[in-house]
Amino acid sequence: MRRPGEEAETIRVMLVDDQILMREGLRKLLEIEPGIEIAATAGGGEEALSWLAGAVDGERPQVALVDARMPGMDGVELVGRLRARFPGVAPVILTTFDDEDYIFGGLRAGAKGYLLKDTPPDELVAAIRRAARGETVLGGAASERLVALLRAAPAPTTRQPQEPPGGLSDREYEIALLIGAGASNREIARRLHITEGTAKNHISSCLRKLGLRDRTQLAVWVSRHAPPDDR
Repeated sequence: MRRPGEEAETIRVMLVDDQILMREGLRKLLEIEPGIEIAATAGGGEEALSWLAGAVDGERPQVALVDARMPGMDGVELVGRLRARFPGVAPVILTTFDDEDYIFGGLRAGAKGYLLKDTPPDELVAAIRRAARGETVLGGAASERLVALLRAAPAPTTRQPQEPPGGLSDREYEIALLIGAGASNREIARRLHITEGTAKNHISSCLRKLGLRDRTQLAVWVSRHAPPDDR
């Protein structure tokens, strides 16, 4: 809680939901909160990305509240694209669904939080402030699913980690394995939630370290040098 007379830092928020009543309801709810500013609303992922691409840095939000299930582009895909293209925006999934695919998919894609739409307003505002600070915020349903997953997970094996062959870093080796599996730069970028430019840079580094000319030779190298468990 703020001290008397202390001004809250203004946090810009984007609302992405295909239901206009939900968007407008959230807008009215959040606009009355001190220190919260609605930067933009969007009815879907493409609209949100288009607005962000045309906005200058000072206009872009720090937090995006994203619905999980939307036509065209669901919330998980949007979260991955936001993290790749606009890393300064912290996406928080706000939905009616406590489905495991959405929860774990969203968190793997880079969501900073997962909340249900029945979250009390004061908790939602607190979650927005925490996400803007870089913290992860999970509602009760998401937390319970994560705990259940951890309890059901098998005990870790005693296998000793091995250094990637050829002097590659862990990320370079991960990308080399994807090249060996026939993945394109776009597929690599989407799977690892990085930009295509970053993927290309890692591939170039792999080729340089291994003394190879192109990705075809890299794929052959993977088939010859990767341990059987990694193929």
